[in-house]
Amino acid sequence: MLTREKAQQYLKDSLQNQNADFREDQYEAIDTVVNQRKKVLVVQKTGWGKSSVYFISTKFLREQGSGLTIIISPLLALMRNQIDSAKKLELNVVTINSSNTDDWDLIKAQILRNEVDALLVSPERLANENFMQEILEPISGSIGLFVIDEAHCISDWGHDFRPDYKRITNILKQMPTNTPILATTATANDRVITDIENQISGLITIRGNLKRESLSLHTIRLPEPSHRLAWLLEHLPSFEGSGIVYVLTQRDAKVVAQWLGQNGITASAYFSGVEHDDFENGDDYRVFLENQLINNEMKVLVATSALGMGFDKSDLGFVIHYQAPGSIISYYQQVGRAGRGIDEAYGVLLSGHEDDDIHDFFRSSSFPKEENITLVLEHLDSRDGRSIVDLQKELNLTQGEVEKTLKYLNVETPSPVTKVGSKWHRTPNEYVHDREKIEAILAIRQSEWDEMQNYLDTDECLMLFLQNALNDPNPQICGKCANCSSPLSGEFSHENGLKAADFLKKSDIVFNPKKQVKLDALSEYGIRGNIRPELRAQEGRILSRWEDAGWGRIVAKDKHQGEFSDQLVDAFVEMVKKWNPSPAPQWVTCIPSLNHPTLVPNFAQKVAKKLNLPFIAAVKKIKQNQAQKMMNNAYHQAKNLDGVFEIEDNIPDSPVLLIDDVIDSGWTVTVASALLKQKGSGEVFPASLATTGKM
Repeated sequence: MLTREKAQQYLKDSLQNQNADFREDQYEAIDTVVNQRKKVLVVQKTGWGKSSVYFISTKFLREQGSGLTIIISPLLALMRNQIDSAKKLELNVVTINSSNTDDWDLIKAQILRNEVDALLVSPERLANENFMQEILEPISGSIGLFVIDEAHCISDWGHDFRPDYKRITNILKQMPTNTPILATTATANDRVITDIENQISGLITIRGNLKRESLSLHTIRLPEPSHRLAWLLEHLPSFEGSGIVYVLTQRDAKVVAQWLGQNGITASAYFSGVEHDDFENGDDYRVFLENQLINNEMKVLVATSALGMGFDKSDLGFVIHYQAPGSIISYYQQVGRAGRGIDEAYGVLLSGHEDDDIHDFFRSSSFPKEENITLVLEHLDSRDGRSIVDLQKELNLTQGEVEKTLKYLNVETPSPVTKVGSKWHRTPNEYVHDREKIEAILAIRQSEWDEMQNYLDTDECLMLFLQNALNDPNPQICGKCANCSSPLSGEFSHENGLKAADFLKKSDIVFNPKKQVKLDALSEYGIRGNIRPELRAQEGRILSRWEDAGWGRIVAKDKHQGEFSDQLVDAFVEMVKKWNPSPAPQWVTCIPSLNHPTLVPNFAQKVAKKLNLPFIAAVKKIKQNQAQKMMNNAYHQAKNLDGVFEIEDNIPDSPVLLIDDVIDSGWTVTVASALLKQKGSGEVFPASLATTGKM
C-alpha cells in the first residue's frame, strides 16, 4: 500500500522541495488509483498538479512490479516540464512522435523489454496501425496505469473534442478490467463530465473548487483592432512580470508581436508551425520561445491556443486575450495559466468586432460537410483504394477536407472506411449520418459563445461567473475582479490609436509564387513538374487581407461597388515604393477578367501613372473559367487556368509589375508570370490589393 507519507516523499523529490505538501484531493486521487485500483476522473483547476498524481502513481506501481504507464496527451510538446519532474523520480519517460522518428526502434525495443516506466503519445498516434500492432497490442494486458490527459477532449459535447480520442474507449475494452485508469481535466462542466462517465464506465469523479485566488479578472470591449493594439502598448508595461497575449489566428499573432516589438516591448509570435531561420525545425524554436518566457527574457509571448495544455510557469503575471475565445471553458483554461505561484496576477479579456466572424468560421468548419462525406464514401465504393492525393484530385477537395472527412469516418464504430498502407478503402459497414447530433453540438457551441458575450457584459463577480458556468459545486466571490473592486481602464491615447491604425494599413504581406505544378494540371501550356527558374515570378507583395483591419475592408467595399478608390491607388503605390523591387519594373500590366473587364485595368492604369510607368494590357483572357475560389487544391487551382490566358506579341523585355485585385491561391499570377516570361518579358513582380488565402 502507498501511504500518504511515502507518496508525499515522492512529491518532495519530484519538485525538489522538501517542504512540499499535497494540495487538496491529490493524495485521495493517488490512493484511489494505486491502492484501490479504480477508474478515476480528476476535475481540478489548472496548476493543481494533475501530472504529479500520475507520475507518483507510476513510481509506486513500477516499484511493485506493474507494467508501464500509458499517457495520452494532445500536446506532447508542452509536456516537457512534467517529464523533467518525472526524471527527478528516476522514471524513464519516453515519447513517440513525429519529431523523434530516428529513436522509434530503440524506444520500441525498450518498451517490449519492460525498461520504460511511462510512454507519452498523442491521440493521433492511436490511428497508426504500426504503433497499435507492434507496441500497444503486445503490452495491452500488462499496462500498469492508463492516463487520459485533458480528458474533456473525449467528449463530443466539449469545447475541444478531438476525434482520435474516440479510439480510447475501444482500447480500454481490450485491457484487463482491473487496470487503473486516470482521466484528468481542468475544463469540464456537468454535461462533459456526464459524457466522459458514460464513455468510461465505473468512473469515480474527484472534483475540486475552481476559484483562482490570485487572479484579478477584467473585461474590456474594444471593437477595432487598432484600439486593442493601442491599449496593449499603453497598458502592458504596467503589468508585473511577463505574460501571454492570446489571439485567435496565426496572422494576429504575427501582427500583435510585430507591433509590440517595434514599439519597445519584447514580444514574439507563437503558433503551430512557427519557424525561425536560426532553428532547424519549428519544435526547437517553440521550445526556445517557451524558455524565454519561463526565464522572463521577454515581456510577452503572443500565442494562439497552441500554447495551451501542459505549459506551466508559476510566476506568470498576466494573461490578456486580444480576442475572445469561443467558450467559458476555453477561457478558464487559458486565463488560469496566470498566477499559479504568485499572490497577484491579471486576466484581461479584450474583445473585438471580428471575434464573432472568426468563431462562426471555427464552428462551421468543425465537422466535415455532409456532401464531402457522401462524395468520399461513394468514390471509395466504386474504386479499389485511394490515397489522400487521389481523392484531392478526383473530388476537388482540399487536403484538410479529405483528411477531416476520413478521420471523422474512421473513428466511427463500426467504421465505414479503413486504411491499408497509404490507401483508403470502403468497408461493408453502413454509415448513417447523424445530422441531429451534429446540429445539437453546434447549437451548444453557439450557446457557449453567447455565454462568453454574457461574461463580457456581466456586472456580477467575474470569477463567480466562471465558476457557475463550469458548474463548480462551491462557487465563491473573488473580491478582486473589475466588478468586485476597481476595473482596469479601457482608455488609450488618440495618438497611439492613430499610430496603430497606420501600422495596420502598412502591414503588407510577402507573397511567394508557386514553384511546382501538380501532375498534368498545365498540360496545354506544356508546364509540368517544377516550374523552370527562368519562368518563375519574383517574390511579390499584397496590400491587405480581404475584409481585414487596415485596407482589407476598403478593398472589399470598393470591389463590390465596381471601382477602386484613389486612396487605394495611393496606398498601393506607397507599398510598391517601400518594397522597391529590384530590378525596378519598367512597365505595368494586370490580370484581366471577362466578368469585370474594367475593374483591374482601370486601377492598374492609375497605379502606372503614379509610378510614371507605361501600362500595357499584355495579358488576354481567351476563355471563361470557373472562379478560382471554387477550386480547392493545387491541382484544380492550376488546371482551372490551363489555356485561359494568352500573351500579346511584342511585349517589352524589361521587368514588369503584374497587378491583380485579389489573390487566393496564387496560381493566377504564377501562370500569368510564366506566360509573360515565355513571351520574352523581364522579371515579373506580382502585386495585389488583397488576399483571401493563408499567406
